[in-house]
Amino acid sequence: MATSFPHPATLTRADRLQPQTGFPSSRLMSIDAYRGFVMFLMAAELLQFSRLHEALPDSSFWEFLAYQQSHVDWAGCSLHDLIQPSFSFLVGVALPYSMASRADLGTSARSQFIRALRRSLVLVFLGIFLRSIHSTQTNFTFEDTLTQIGLGYPFLFLLGRASTRTQWLALASILVGYWLAFVLYPAPTSAFNYEAVGVPADWPNHYTGLSAHFNKNSNLAWAFDTWFLNLFPRSSAFLFNRGGYATLSFIPTLGTMLLGLQAGQWVRSDQSNRLIVRYLVAAGAVGIFLGIMLHVTGICPIVKRIWTPAWTLFSGGWCFWLMALFYTVIDVMKRRNWAFFLTVIGMNSIAIYCLVHLIDGFIISSFYIHFGHAPFQTLGPAFEPLLIGAATLGTFYVILLWMYRRKLFIRV
Repeated sequence: MATSFPHPATLTRADRLQPQTGFPSSRLMSIDAYRGFVMFLMAAELLQFSRLHEALPDSSFWEFLAYQQSHVDWAGCSLHDLIQPSFSFLVGVALPYSMASRADLGTSARSQFIRALRRSLVLVFLGIFLRSIHSTQTNFTFEDTLTQIGLGYPFLFLLGRASTRTQWLALASILVGYWLAFVLYPAPTSAFNYEAVGVPADWPNHYTGLSAHFNKNSNLAWAFDTWFLNLFPRSSAFLFNRGGYATLSFIPTLGTMLLGLQAGQWVRSDQSNRLIVRYLVAAGAVGIFLGIMLHVTGICPIVKRIWTPAWTLFSGGWCFWLMALFYTVIDVMKRRNWAFFLTVIGMNSIAIYCLVHLIDGFIISSFYIHFGHAPFQTLGPAFEPLLIGAATLGTFYVILLWMYRRKLFIRV
């Protein structure tokens, strides 16, 4: 539904919020800007850098951008891989503000939890709906960003009311327990038929040793989905996910949200700005270091597609650093005007998410119907995907700016 200022999820202390012209006075702007940056990266897929790289294979510039706009095949990380963990992390960051705002309004803990459950269901059903748009029937899948957050959100809310010590213990239990569950599940043998689960037998990302328990479509999460997803109506039996994504990833995703929760508690605390930034930077360094160490020692690979514990720590570290950057520049140094573009997007993250999934094709076809292909080939045929994508992104931004000016914000 639509809402207007102030957004309760991002209320904060007045002494840290003295925004410049064009911003509301009761928001922690770094959260909106960081969220806007993440949603812009998601929408920027429309620019299709990979098409330019294919057309200009000798250009290292387009090669670099194409890589950063794509998910890595299995282990590792690109900028694009940080979109989902950042979005999940920010859910945790915003929770302390939301809970405090509701408490100030006199909302009981029971009512807040019921609201959290309702939000969880809306996110799950919205995720399924958007994944079913081009299907002949409901596509029951639970590995996308919205459903993963929705599945973990009630647990995040409950832990948000717990002590800091309990929250850290919960995070450790999630990471160790998830890792142990994978390791205890039998690793694929040399006779395992990878081609039957959509993985080439000579795929270069096969692991041996302990890491083999995390191989694509031959792990615990894949086995769970071959049972769980077949409980729902399907046109054919579920055998594997081509990308290797899995429902159970919502468990370590909860770990990412817990990291964000800790960041939100730090930022909302009465500590000095300098100390808060130090906490964020130090937490980021520890997370990245631990993730890399787990990967290089063969204990647990950094794999986003099944959200391994190493990925939770590694990507969470980057989220801490990005949060530190936006918080320092926007809310500590008070340099906010440059972030207006991102804030407009970040304050309507659900709206841009739905727009990209629902009407991108309609916008593109409308441009071609009314203007033809010629205006988008002014730089040459190779740049047509880039220009039509930029025009579509511009259209989405105009819609969001119109909503911003009229204080219309879609929330769940």
